[in-house]
Amino acid sequence: MLTENFLKGRRGSSLSLEEHAVLESVISEVRTLSPRSMIVRAGEPIYHSTLLIDGFMCRYVDDREGLRQLVAVQVAGDFVDLHAYPLKVLDHDVATLTAATVAIIPHGKLDQINATMPELTRKLWFSTLLDAAVHRAWLFRLGRLDAVGRVAHFLSETNVRLQLAGLSDGTRFALGFTQTDISEICGITNVHTNRVLRQLREEQLCVFRSSIVEIQDVEGLARRGQFDPGYLYLSHDPFKDTAAHQKQNRFA
Repeated sequence: MLTENFLKGRRGSSLSLEEHAVLESVISEVRTLSPRSMIVRAGEPIYHSTLLIDGFMCRYVDDREGLRQLVAVQVAGDFVDLHAYPLKVLDHDVATLTAATVAIIPHGKLDQINATMPELTRKLWFSTLLDAAVHRAWLFRLGRLDAVGRVAHFLSETNVRLQLAGLSDGTRFALGFTQTDISEICGITNVHTNRVLRQLREEQLCVFRSSIVEIQDVEGLARRGQFDPGYLYLSHDPFKDTAAHQKQNRFA
């Protein structure tokens, strides 16, 4: 099922079987995209929204010198640009970070859902509000945390989001990002990112090697990044389970 990860594990907003079926029925096309592919350019009209099935995508803004600041990272199950439905034009670019598979849903089909299924409409609205909550957490991260805290927060958040999609076991997940990607997410230089990843490794909190993230201390990494998953609106918090399991093993 292409929509199985959409809002999976979110408080009060998981889809019913009927709602999944309706959302599946309005998909007009499934596309396979190469890494680093642009799919939406800022300022261009857009008439469909994109549901990410597999891979990683991002939203970003370029400065005057062409340097990128990532303002969002999407994982499997996310609607990448559902906010384009009412806006019709975006103020930022959207691109893949890795190879990705996406489902395309025309805005005309979303009109039909709005007219006939108010509860599913509420859940689509919830999805956009969830995006806004994540944006606020990213603003906090960039504005209040040091470089180590920013990377620790991002990796902690990504771990939980991937757990919901079954792509992390709670301590280990694949992240096909470069150090440059992480620097663009966290607003630090590539050289500084390298130092931060080394410090996290030396503090036995996390290792990022060959596109694999291994979190050695889930609770410690979250504490270093002041990460609290409340803004992800989880129906069940896998972070607490993993942290408790690691603590139990440490003292066994």
